[in-house]
Amino acid sequence: MPRVEESERGAAADLPPPGCCPQLHEAVELVGRRWTGAILEVLRQSARPLRFSEIAQAVPDLSDRLCSERMKELEQRGLVERRVHSGPPVRVTYALTPMGEALGPALTELKSWAQQWLAGRSVQVNPTGRRGPID
Repeated sequence: MPRVEESERGAAADLPPPGCCPQLHEAVELVGRRWTGAILEVLRQSARPLRFSEIAQAVPDLSDRLCSERMKELEQRGLVERRVHSGPPVRVTYALTPMGEALGPALTELKSWAQQWLAGRSVQVNPTGRRGPID
């Protein structure tokens, strides 16, 4: 174990303990929910608003039920706008709001990190629903 000098020990004791920014924690919890990041990325990549079925098809293994839950949550949080177009037939499209678009740089950085550090690692869902690397 490295030896710590008395002066260093005293200076460290004067520092407040590290803490988590509540807004960062909330943002990570929101974007990190299952499928949410993927849905946001699909909407971000699209040049036009997307229909529900287009979003569901663009995210592999995303069920309609979970897609519907996530879309409602993203709309409630102000990240996605749901627009009903009068018919016939009635169409519903989804697009990112300015708040959702502002996540673009963060999603780009997260994608770069994932490609650098997670590339080549296979991921599977185990029976508990938790994701983990395949051995």
